[in-house]
Amino acid sequence: MTIFCSHCHRPLQAEMSCLPRRGKQAPGASKPFRSTKSASKARRDQINVELQALRSLLPISAREKERLSYLHTMALVCLRLRGAQLFPPGTRGTAVPHASLALPHQDSASLCAPPADSAPPAGPALGAELLSLLPGFLLVLSANGKLVYISENVAQVLGLSVVELLAQGDTVFDILDGRAHEDARKKLLLAHEEPGREVTFVSEMRTSKAFRLQHGGNRAVAVCGRFTALRWPASPSTAAFLALCTPVARLPADDDAGSQDDLFQSMHILDMTFTDVTASVTYHLGYRREELIGQSWYSLLHPEDADLAAAQHRAVGESLGAGAAAGTAVLRVLRRDRTWAWLCVSARRDGGGRAITCTSRCLR
Repeated sequence: MTIFCSHCHRPLQAEMSCLPRRGKQAPGASKPFRSTKSASKARRDQINVELQALRSLLPISAREKERLSYLHTMALVCLRLRGAQLFPPGTRGTAVPHASLALPHQDSASLCAPPADSAPPAGPALGAELLSLLPGFLLVLSANGKLVYISENVAQVLGLSVVELLAQGDTVFDILDGRAHEDARKKLLLAHEEPGREVTFVSEMRTSKAFRLQHGGNRAVAVCGRFTALRWPASPSTAAFLALCTPVARLPADDDAGSQDDLFQSMHILDMTFTDVTASVTYHLGYRREELIGQSWYSLLHPEDADLAAAQHRAVGESLGAGAAAGTAVLRVLRRDRTWAWLCVSARRDGGGRAITCTSRCLR
């Protein structure tokens, strides 16, 4: 019988092969081990060089650059890249020109000035002065909630610089209190589906340790803005959420009674029709007690807050027994002078479960 090699298919004698046997290899003939330690060090050194080069290009002071960690450096670089994508050089007539992202010290001047082709350039001093006149700080988000721009005066509101805020994360949800995430997502989705529609939500934002020690907690901020198409044709990649974030009074903790001067109570039947209200409502909302009795709570609410109020109403309606609470909600209520008041409202079942009592704290 002829035996063929399974590799070269040539005829072989019995128990022969054209390949060497493993058992006959010399003990020292195994593949030598090659260390990758030097290669890994070379890669790390190259990464460090590139990060230092990126750090040197950031438009911040040399002192700030020295304090930047690699994490902070990458966070700032990613912020600039997202800004460059939404505001490429040469864009005109947008709500926030590219210059405000490339040069953070000139941000507010660009926001408040006419298009660059009809106005002289503003200096850093004017930009800082205009920012100081704002009641809050400016915020720009991409369509998926990524941070694109934060004005430098955020430190006056939250006690954290832009770099320190970016260390929390690269989305708006990383700087918001977890309890407001769902409401913020709904409002941003609503604004994205209807470009140009203004939406507002209130949430506590992360603050510095010194701020929390001084004020007893994080700071409640009202975020008011809308999605705008920055370039045509409009698409998710060219739309940005432009917002002004203004501080409100600190949201009370669940166990914080706080001052009684900014509180009023209202009593309702189960469909939220007023049956009684404390006299202090006149100071906060301008209505007399007689004007509110018989009216529906929903007739005073801002249309954008109706869903949030309905969710709270549903939760307290599903609770069992008197005294059962449904948490708090931050809502806008119409004053008698046709302006909006921000209220932090807590609701509970009373009267043997046949009535609802609301305690409202006026935030501003």
